[in-house]
Amino acid sequence: MPSRLHDSSSQPDITAGIQELFKAVHRGGVPQQVLELVHLRASQINGCSACTDVGAGNATRAGVPVEKLFTLAAWYEDPRFDDAERAALALTEAMTRLADHPRAVTDDIWADAAKHYTEAQLASLVLMVSLTNFFNRINTTFRVEAGVRWG
Repeated sequence: MPSRLHDSSSQPDITAGIQELFKAVHRGGVPQQVLELVHLRASQINGCSACTDVGAGNATRAGVPVEKLFTLAAWYEDPRFDDAERAALALTEAMTRLADHPRAVTDDIWADAAKHYTEAQLASLVLMVSLTNFFNRINTTFRVEAGVRWG
């Protein structure tokens, strides 16, 4: 299917605003590897090929071992994921699947994440997952293909 949008520079104010949101994510103090894992996992759930393509490359560049990338969809049973990563991924899945499970972000999920992350880091994680879901919806709507950089 051909892409529906070919010029990302057509909305410079939107692009600038999004860049500010990403800066806020990175100021939150969450390790880059965790941010890349949550981005990739949300993108997998949403079936966004463009974001999974970019996310796998970013995760690799951030130092995420390739073995973790291979088993990310089954993070809950892979011993290579530590407790902090598991908490971030559980939060990611709950946030991403809100339509499937009302009140999906349970107190238990939040409390587990809060054991591993400060309030600033939790805000950063929530923003990263939200931005990922945002881009998943944009990219799938515009049919942005994996491996294609538009602009």
